[in-house]
Formats: sequence, C-alpha cells, structure tokens
Amino acid sequence: MNKQITITIANTGTAIIPKGTTLLELSASYANTKQWPILVATVDNELQDLSRKLLFDSTVEFLDASDPNGFRAYQRSVSFLMVYAAKVVLGKKARVVIGHSINKNYYCELPEHHEPISQELLEKIEAVMRETVERNLPIEKHTLQKEYALNLAAEFGLYDKQRLLKYRHNLTVSFYKLDWFYNYFYGEMAPSTGCLNHFKLVKRSRGFMLQFPDASQGNELAELAPRHKVSEVFEEASEWARIINADTVGALNDKLCQHGNGMIIRVAEALHEKKTALLADRIVNENRPIVLIAGPTSSGKTTFAARLSTQLRAAGVTPHVIGLDNYYHNRGDGRIPRDEHGNEDYETIVAIDTAQITKDLQALLGGERVEIPTFNFLTGKREYKGRFLELAKGDVLILEGIHGLNEQISEGIPSAHKFKIFISALTQINIDDHNRIPTTDTRLVRRIVRDFQSRGTLAVDTIDRWPSVLRGEAKYIYPHQEEADAFFNSALIYEMCVLKQYAEPLLFDITPDMPQYTEARRLVKFLSSFLCMPSENIPVNSILREFVGGSCYSH
Repeated sequence: MNKQITITIANTGTAIIPKGTTLLELSASYANTKQWPILVATVDNELQDLSRKLLFDSTVEFLDASDPNGFRAYQRSVSFLMVYAAKVVLGKKARVVIGHSINKNYYCELPEHHEPISQELLEKIEAVMRETVERNLPIEKHTLQKEYALNLAAEFGLYDKQRLLKYRHNLTVSFYKLDWFYNYFYGEMAPSTGCLNHFKLVKRSRGFMLQFPDASQGNELAELAPRHKVSEVFEEASEWARIINADTVGALNDKLCQHGNGMIIRVAEALHEKKTALLADRIVNENRPIVLIAGPTSSGKTTFAARLSTQLRAAGVTPHVIGLDNYYHNRGDGRIPRDEHGNEDYETIVAIDTAQITKDLQALLGGERVEIPTFNFLTGKREYKGRFLELAKGDVLILEGIHGLNEQISEGIPSAHKFKIFISALTQINIDDHNRIPTTDTRLVRRIVRDFQSRGTLAVDTIDRWPSVLRGEAKYIYPHQEEADAFFNSALIYEMCVLKQYAEPLLFDITPDMPQYTEARRLVKFLSSFLCMPSENIPVNSILREFVGGSCYSH
C-alpha cells in the first residue's frame, strides 16, 4: 500500500494522496477552482511543471494564465508550439527568432528564410499549431547528459542553444519534447498542447507577431497596438547588438571569453553617448527650452538627465535639471491616494503637486526667480533649502520623473517649446533564439541592487512591491510613451554580467518559506546564464553606476 502524504492546496484546503502522485493528476480535482486551464504549480513556493511527483507533505498552489507565472508558462508553451510548427512547415533546421514583446505579444522573424514572409506561410504554420492543439500532444521534460543535449541541439539547428549551454556548470540539461522536436527553455511548460488554444499569427514588418490572450480581458487576444515608436527603438536595440556582434547570451559569453570585457563596455557606452549627443543637438537645433524626461522605475532617468545636461553644455547651452520627485505632496497630509492595500500610492500623478509645478514653470519661463524644493524621503516632507533658479535666455530646463510626459506636468506650455523623451531599458539581447529577456526583468534586477546599495532595502521587500509598481506604470506611464519626440534605450548589453554578482546574494537570502521565493528562484535561474563581469571598468558616468554605485553624478 502506498504511503499517504498530506498536501495543503492554497486557498482551498487539504488533500491526502498517495506518495508519488503527480501535480497533473492532483490538478484534475481542482480544475473547477480556476477560470482557465491549470498550467503549472508552486510546491512550497517553488515553481514546478505539472509532471513533478509529490513525495512529501507540501503546500501546493495551482496557477493558470491569470497568474504572472502561469501566463509566462503559457507564452513559453505557445512559443514552443510555434517553433515546432515552423519546423514542420520549413524543415527541422529552420531558424525561428523570437525577438521582443509589444503589449504582451511577441515579434518573431525567420532570418534564414530567403523570401518575404507571406500570409500564406503564416496560415500554414498556424494550421499546424491548431492541429497540434487538437491532438493534445504531451509536452515532456527530459533530463539529458550535457554532451547529448549539445548534439541534439545541432540536429535541430539550435546553434544558439549550443553556445548558451556550453557555459553551464551542470553535467545535465533539461530539454522539452513535443512530438519529435526537442528544445531548451529555461522556464516551466504547460503539460500538453490541448490547453494552448488562444493565439494568432499576424504579419508585421519583416516578420510576424505571435499574439497571446489577455486573461484580464476575458482571455481575448491582446491588442496589436501599432506603437511604431516602440518598434523603432527595439529595431535600434537589435542594431546595437549586431554592432557588438552579440545578439544572445551565448554570443555575449563567447565575446567575454575571447576578448575580455573592455571592448564590450567601451562600445556599449559609446552607443549611449552618441545617442545622447544626437538628442542634445536636436533640442538645441529645434530651440526647445523645456525637456521632459519620463520612463518607468529603474530606467536610469536621473543619470540620463545628467548625461544629457553634459551634452547640452557641449552644444553651447546651459541646462538646469529638476527632479519631479521633489514635488511630491507631504506624506500623511491626506493628499496622496491609497492603493488597494491601504498604503499611500506614489505611482499615481495625484501624488505630485502638479499645481505647484505648473506655477513654478510659468514663473521660470516668465523670467522670474523661483525657489525649487527638495523632497526629504526620510521625513516624507517637501523642504525649501535656498535652491533658487532663474533661466537666462537660451537656457534649457530639464524635468525628469515617471510622469514627465503627462500633460498635467507642463500644462499651459506651448508644445513647440517642449521636447519629450521616453526612457526605458529595452533589452538588446535574448537568452537565445526562443527565450527572450523581459524588459521588466532587467529593471527589477536593477532595482533590487540599487535599493539595497542606496537604501538598505532587502530584495524580498523590493519583489513584494514590484507588482504594484508594474500596475502603476501600466496605468500612468506607458499610455503616454507614444507622445514622446524621442526614445532612449538605457539597457546595456553587458549589464546583467555585472548586476549578477550584486543580485545573487540578495536573492539567495530569500528562503522557501517566503512567498517571494518563487520570483527569487526565477531570477536566479535567469541570471545563471550570464558569465560574471567585474565592475571596475564601468565608466563613472555610466547609467549602470546609478544602480551599483560609484556614479560621478551622485555627489
């Protein structure tokens, strides 16, 4: 008789089951507790495929596409399905590249396909995908010897996986199998193709969009918003990766081993400096006295504003920088709205004293002398410490903050006087052809490091607040990005190699009994693909210095 174990099902109750029962078998009894099909689960806060056998008393939470980890598993599984279908249609060595994400959808290309991608071709690939969903084929996880896995990758034309996996310390590698096709993914998968029935392939630019459902919208497919400016900056990011000749982590690791880090750092920083100089020239040539810089948290707004100031000085004008954070309402005065947890919500523009900003801007543009406040984050109070500002003819005023592009910040100022810049860390490389690096992961790792370095905030607290930050950005920041006159991509192709050594100890400090452990383990797994790089050679004016310390602008 099998030994019985006790499983606590999150938000549901307990179940006594035979030892060795799989999560998939157990999930059948809880399918009706979810709105969408169960895709993956956490076991004692560690994310697992449903093929995992339960051997000990545990706490289990089943996840569907409404959960961030469940949605990532859905995206990953549909991506696997799409790559499989493309190889069925074009041959098993056909190369498929999943590039970047726009509004939860993936932009993909077939770089070695010698003809323009036609609607007919996309229909053939999609037809194979839907037929495979109908067949409900299992997606199986196989642990392989590393040497065998490398040979298998070559058999399927997955040379990007070869470059990546050769740097793994483990002697074994986990591949997923769908029908006859093996592929490597660094995250968990759905148990079978039968639950992957919401997707669409749509022609876009040189490639196509892989469209996913939006569980928050009744599982309707996510909007294919045009967002031309965002697409352009992703294309620029790809071009920067090509200049350095490293479009995947495996290629980047190769560069580090063959040439060291000097060239990579110098070229990456030079691309940032060149872009900043071009923006400064535009501002001067177009005679825009007000520069508004906005972007999500941890995008490097403060350092970028300082670097832009230097380039403006080099172009012959005098810049003045004002941080919009200095105009927060005083903490506890009742003017800052509360979030769903009852905490003051500093993500909303209502937390900013826009009336005072408008008054000060109008006065400055009218030639008056204005005292600029400083917000004391320790006391939660706005303070006036005798910092007076008066604009001379030809001076440029730079305002930076998460709400910089919101018209409430610069109400009444003619559009012709304003130059709007949206900054974000849009990933330049991916793990490999099929495992992309989300922009939010780049920023989260940055923030974990910075918050600990500068404020002593533990990673567990930063991770805990992150979902609220993302909701605020989606609501208050991203809707304004297409209004920008220019975009600046603050991502550096080498930064994860540096941030890894700062972030890993903080993430390993999060223990399995903490709810944040699931996210911490996911980030540790993500960072494991990168080789480490020391920080000594990073220039003191680099945006990365804003997060690891040592910036020349912090004095």
